[in-house]
Amino acid sequence: MRLDEYLDPDLVLPSLKATTKSEVLREMTKAIAARHPELAADHALSVLLDREGLGTTGIGDGVAIPHGKLPALANIILLVGRSLHGVDFEALDFKPCNIFFLVLAPEQMTGIHLRILAHISRLIKDESFRRDFFEAEDSHAMLRLLQSY
Repeated sequence: MRLDEYLDPDLVLPSLKATTKSEVLREMTKAIAARHPELAADHALSVLLDREGLGTTGIGDGVAIPHGKLPALANIILLVGRSLHGVDFEALDFKPCNIFFLVLAPEQMTGIHLRILAHISRLIKDESFRRDFFEAEDSHAMLRLLQSY
């Protein structure tokens, strides 16, 4: 499995501006809705906030993997973002998050959704990947890095 198969290059965001968890989720869902007009950003945000209410998706080591299921989606949508200043995402290790993988999936694609989450989890365990991703010059360098894994 390769993440770039599910990733629109325009949904690689090298410099998220938001400073809080809800603002980051809003910024990312607005970016997705701009590329996918059939998606209601407010509904996607609500689904993600509901999921965060069950437990944080800030998994530690500066990474968060917010995710949710939307019945109206036809395909999985993946967004990758980076915050240069870090965001308090209520991560399990209590450290700010800089790297975000947002996954939205149709309800009927549970298997692929779980495989993508597992792939992301394996990827971000690699300290050199996290460092190189954080230090990448721009979205093109970030995308090339994702394509190389």
